[in-house]
Formats: sequence, C-alpha cells, structure tokens
Amino acid sequence: MAALQIVNVEKRYKSLQALGGVSLSIEPGEFFGLLGPNGAGKTTLISIIAGLNRADSGTVSIHGHDVVKDYREARKRLGVVPQELVFDPFFTVRETLRMQSGYFGLKKNDDWIDEVMANLDLTNKADTNTRALSGGMKRRVLVAQALVHRPPVIVLDEPTAGVDVELRQTLWKFISRLNREGHTIVLTTHYLEEAQALCNRIAMLKAGKVVALDSTSALLKRISGSQLIVHLARGSLPDALKPLVSHPDELIAGGKYTLRVNDYTEVEPILAALREAGAVIDDMHLQQADLEDVFIQIMEGEK
Repeated sequence: MAALQIVNVEKRYKSLQALGGVSLSIEPGEFFGLLGPNGAGKTTLISIIAGLNRADSGTVSIHGHDVVKDYREARKRLGVVPQELVFDPFFTVRETLRMQSGYFGLKKNDDWIDEVMANLDLTNKADTNTRALSGGMKRRVLVAQALVHRPPVIVLDEPTAGVDVELRQTLWKFISRLNREGHTIVLTTHYLEEAQALCNRIAMLKAGKVVALDSTSALLKRISGSQLIVHLARGSLPDALKPLVSHPDELIAGGKYTLRVNDYTEVEPILAALREAGAVIDDMHLQQADLEDVFIQIMEGEK
C-alpha cells in the first residue's frame, strides 16, 4: 500500500488550471522531492493532501485513507510544515505543542515533545511565548507541531526558506533520522542542492502537470558528462562553441559560459577555439552536472 497515492487530481481557480491531472504514488519510507517553479501547483497539491482544499476531480489517500471520505484517519497519518509562518501569539512553545497533541487525542505526550524540542534546539525556548521568537525559531515550532503526533507521512513545504545554516543542519539531521526510522518524507524546496542530497526520487511540476518523475540518480544521468565553466576577460564565444552552451541566457549576458563536455579530451579543442577567436580566459573550471542543470533543462524543454 502506498504511503501517499494521488490519482488524476485536477484543480481550477476560474480561468487558472492550477493542477491538470496529477498522479503520483509515493511508497512508505521514501524521501520524495516535489519540485517546480513558482506557480507550478506544488502548494495547491499540498493543500489538497492536507485537506485544506478540495480537488475538482481525482483522489488522494494516505496509507489507504481517502483525505475527503476518511479525513480523520488520513490526517492522523499526516504532518505538514507549511510555507507560511502561522502561530498562536498567546502561548508558549510547550503549550503550543501540548495543544497540538490534544488535537490528535494524545494526553501524555510530554516525553516525545521534549525529544522533538531537543532535536530542533527548542528546549531553551520551551517556556517562551511564541510571539517573542525569531522567524527561524517560529519555523522550528512549525516543524515540531507537524511531528508532535509522530505521523508516518511528513510533508515539508519550503521548510528552510529564509532560515540560517544552523537550522537547516539541525532540521535535516532530525528529518533524516525519522526517514531512516521509516517515516515517509515529501519535500518541496527551491534549494535544489538539498533535494539532490536528500531525495531518493523526484517529481517535477510545471503549470500543474508532472513533467518529470524518476529517481534522483536517473534524472542526473539525463545530462551526460561534465560542464566546463569559462569566464572570459576579453572577447566573446565563437559561433562553433555556442551549441555547447547549457544556459542560453549566458549568450545574451556574455562573459561567463557553461559548456557541455563529455570527457576531458574535449577541453583542449574548446581552448584552441577560444584562442583562435582571440578570447582571453580569466578563469575556468570543470564540474559535474547537478540537479539544477537537469531542472533548467527540463523546464526549458517543456513549453
């Protein structure tokens, strides 16, 4: 049984087709990435999964429980960290987590609350009113609220947006531990290096449709070989090399170019072509293609 089953989900807001028939099956214990540009439909899909919005058609189930027909059981199995900072300004951190526990009928949950706070470095803020917390600390509380009932499926919507490096490291250490213990993680993020490092499988959305769905390793193989990053102090890229440019906008900006190469033997002919064109190299280095390169290639290829 899938941890999260999404079947042909559609959602329209007047003339805007937010979701156009999205289907995904996420298995128990997966660390799954849901990526896409702004407006791709990621947050709409998460709202439908969480029961905050209803699809026009299609179904969503969590461990076999339909989010509409069997919403009580579905929500018990789901924890969502929203993108927006939402908090009650009248309670302390511990009071907030105790109330969240109460929503799920958990009366004696202090041991797990203490563990969650310790893992998110919130212990010394346990008796602090939430309105007195910094933005980063408020985001930690949101994460703690999503985890307080130990849900088997955890959805993280841009959890590290605008937060410091310390929180990122603390969060990913704890979330990775939960994933190793069997929790299913669904992550949306604009930090593609996070998705590449953490996610086993990734779906990419554009304009409300899935345009790519594969393992992270398979997606990375879509761009073969390496990339030669060249900074020119003087001159421009000769026409013979322009087909190798990975990012077309670089041809307009000029000065820095990312060139696709399959192996090291292709580097010298590129340098020879630059010398012949009278270009002067300020700096260059060779790097492997990453998820950002794959993302840009797929998004530019889907019109």
